[in-house]
Amino acid sequence: MPRVCEFTGRRTTTGHTYTLRGKAKYLGGVGTKVTGKTKRTFKPNIRTVTAVMEDGSVRRVKASAKAIRCGLVVKPLKRKYAYKPETAEA
Repeated sequence: MPRVCEFTGRRTTTGHTYTLRGKAKYLGGVGTKVTGKTKRTFKPNIRTVTAVMEDGSVRRVKASAKAIRCGLVVKPLKRKYAYKPETAEA
C-alpha cells in the first residue's frame, strides 16, 4: 500500500541532506562549504483511521496527521448515544 493521504494527497517526497565543513561567518569563520549531498526521503505522518465517507459508509482509510487535525476526517461515534431502549409501559 502506498503512503498517500486520501484527503490531502500528501505522499513521500525526495530531497537531499547536505554535509557541511567549516565555521559559519557569524561565528567568526570564513563560511561553511558543502562537501556532499546525499539523497533522502521525507515521509508524511500517515495514520490508519476509521472515517465516515461522503456517502455515509464507514471504512478504514489512510490519512495524514494534518488532515485529522484540520477536521477533514470525520470519525464515527464510538457508542450509539442516540440509541434509546424501549421503556416498559406501566
